Amino acid sequence: MNEASILSSNKLIGTWLLEATVLQEPQLKATLEEQRASGCLLGELLVEKGLISERELLEALSHQLNIPYLDEFDLKEIDPELLSRLPVPFLLRHKVIPARQENTRLLIATVDPVDLAPVDSLGIILGIHTEPVLAPERVIQTAIQSLYERKEHSAKAMMHELNDDENGISISEGGWLDEELDLSHEAPVIRLVNRVIHQAVRDGASDIHWEPYEKEMKIRLRVDGMLHDILRLEKPHQMSVISRLKVMAGMDIAERRLPQDGRIQRKMGGREIDIRVSSVPTVHGERLVLRLLDRSSLMLELEGIGLSPEQLNIFSRHIRKSNGIILVTGPTGSGKTTTLYAAIQKVRTSGTNIMTIEDPVEYQLDGIAQMQMASKGGISFADGLRSILRQDPDVILVGEIRDRETAEVAIHASLTGHLVFSTLHTNDAVGAVTRLVEMGIEPFLISSTLSGVLAQRLVRRICPQCSEEVDFDAGILREIGIEKIENSPEAEKFKRGKGCSNCYHTGYRGRSGIFELLEINDELRDIINTANNSTSIKAVAVKNGMKTLLQDGGRKVMSGHTTPEEVLRIVQS
Repeated sequence: MNEASILSSNKLIGTWLLEATVLQEPQLKATLEEQRASGCLLGELLVEKGLISERELLEALSHQLNIPYLDEFDLKEIDPELLSRLPVPFLLRHKVIPARQENTRLLIATVDPVDLAPVDSLGIILGIHTEPVLAPERVIQTAIQSLYERKEHSAKAMMHELNDDENGISISEGGWLDEELDLSHEAPVIRLVNRVIHQAVRDGASDIHWEPYEKEMKIRLRVDGMLHDILRLEKPHQMSVISRLKVMAGMDIAERRLPQDGRIQRKMGGREIDIRVSSVPTVHGERLVLRLLDRSSLMLELEGIGLSPEQLNIFSRHIRKSNGIILVTGPTGSGKTTTLYAAIQKVRTSGTNIMTIEDPVEYQLDGIAQMQMASKGGISFADGLRSILRQDPDVILVGEIRDRETAEVAIHASLTGHLVFSTLHTNDAVGAVTRLVEMGIEPFLISSTLSGVLAQRLVRRICPQCSEEVDFDAGILREIGIEKIENSPEAEKFKRGKGCSNCYHTGYRGRSGIFELLEINDELRDIINTANNSTSIKAVAVKNGMKTLLQDGGRKVMSGHTTPEEVLRIVQS
């Protein structure tokens, strides 16, 4: 954006700027001066600081500039012939997209009401009169992605292109995924790799598996914890695809006998995607797994992870204490990191120093000091935790308590006035107590520092697009603790997904947590100090109102979120 455009837009929000700096956040003045010097829109800064929403900014600019504002629009209203001529990289670069067609004019959605040159350029490209309208960036990005999906070939179609390519396949360094959406000039293998990544992000996959076998390479996506086949490549194309992925990840393409790790960063639809790449040699060639980490999809609201109102109230009370240890337990992939991040986001204030030590740092959080554990360099969780304690922290997050040394340092931190969050790999909440004892921690130290333990699992949610009301067998309902009562006003009708294209025909789409919250009270402290028996601890906890994982899963079934079979599959495993 040119200097005149920035100055013009800054003047439009001068009133907001004055109110924000004088009445709401006086310390913002210095930051505003820095941002103005760097050519930043002041309105964008106010949105970033949370003083106004993007919608409020756009609606105000719409009113002042007399430019219409659209909350949403549909590309189906646009002439397909015009859509086919749109240059996708141009749309992505300038964040513009046709929003509505009215006779001889085309309304172009934009986020920048001052710089209208891209709107006029689209008119020249398409040979039609164009006028600007304002729309949220998220809506524009989604529309551009939708347009891309129409224009781009499917993965299977590109498979045919691989077979028909007579000139061989070239490997070149990849850029941002947004810049590669229009790939008509690129080699088929580049289009195929990016199409698979695009589909994985669109479908909410956590991993992409590239698996070589004797006669083919199989590509699978892990969606909601389950693997789904999406494509099979013929064997001759295996090396080219693997080489392309290794170049993108900054790995050594000549090294095929040793495991390697790499990283790819991509931007898609306004979302930054961090992709961790792991390769291992197998009998039939290198096998790659891509772990997709999408910060925008990380649930950071504690109220939205699936806790019941009672559990949320108890957990929120404990995470606001000034000291103590709070543990989250469960197997790998059960959402422990999401819960911990949601907790520290809940307690974060301008007057609190929060520090973390993780292996690895999965998501970078603003305003929180995060330390990457480097075990290869000799830095363990215990070493990092000792260093953090010299940084005057109020809240500490330890990625995992793996050994006695780390547990002892965490307990010491708790005893000296720090609130410590961490994880353990145990089957249930009570198991965290016995696991610490097995590590060699004295029971009296556990009882005096442990504040609460949250055990969790992730169950698949019923697909909203194909759900239907059903009657489950009374036997399976009893297995999860539900005694079905006909026409009970306390529960909705039980539901199940029939299966559709939206859910890979599984009947499930998305996941939610089920929880078991162990609150350490005086009675449990006495049992930990004396009997230290998991059965006794659990009996007292249940008597005091603790809901087990199975009981919480039954609650999710009663509310129509999941099925009895899914709860039993997760809890019994």
